[in-house]
Amino acid sequence: MDAGLSGGSCLISDGRHRLVLRQAHSTASSPFLRQYRALKRLPPSLAPQPKWLIDGWMAIEYIQGEIPQVLPPADDLAALLCALHRHAPLGWRITLLPLLARYWQESDPSRRTPLWLKTWKTLRQRGEPPPLRLAPLHMDVHTGNLVHSPDGLRLIDWEYAGDGDIALELASVWMDNTQQRRALVDAYAQRAAIAPRQLWRQVQRWEPWVGLLMAGWFEVRWQQTGDKQFISLADRVWGQLRTKGKER
Repeated sequence: MDAGLSGGSCLISDGRHRLVLRQAHSTASSPFLRQYRALKRLPPSLAPQPKWLIDGWMAIEYIQGEIPQVLPPADDLAALLCALHRHAPLGWRITLLPLLARYWQESDPSRRTPLWLKTWKTLRQRGEPPPLRLAPLHMDVHTGNLVHSPDGLRLIDWEYAGDGDIALELASVWMDNTQQRRALVDAYAQRAAIAPRQLWRQVQRWEPWVGLLMAGWFEVRWQQTGDKQFISLADRVWGQLRTKGKER
């Protein structure tokens, strides 16, 4: 058994086959059951296949391959996301407002700044952008959740998957800068036959939502773990939100 995986996961092996074994936070965890159902519905070309779910434990196919140090080229990532977004809906919608409220409530009260409260109230009053196209979303695309397998690029860790706007997915990909995101959006627009400007505007509408979502998640993870890296990441996102607020 290899306990080197994060997020409550480990590897199990009988000497010939390896599986990823994951434990739910609660045996009645609806999101955990949803993750299993999502993996059951998705093809092997996109995601690892689940083997069984018993008493809060889930066994998933282990994907052999390389975890990239940087994101793949824009066109390769766009092709993967387009393939996912063309799949049939998973059956449940992603809604951000309940998550934003939960992160506020579960965070350290001393970290609840006027910027956080103001941004949250503004978004709540504005409401989530109407979707451009509804599709199944992964919602946690970054280098650590991509695998270059012998059969091609695949996504792992589907904990946050659900149905939502394709532009929300593109706004949520962990990237270093605007130029990198614009390249992904342009590549995606070409493959999906969407006007690039239209798609980019929709991505920009989602960006403050994603920024607050990420900052809140980092705040809660720091509260749960005491790991200071999460505070550093949260402060970085708060700085970005503060700068963008001044620009508007």
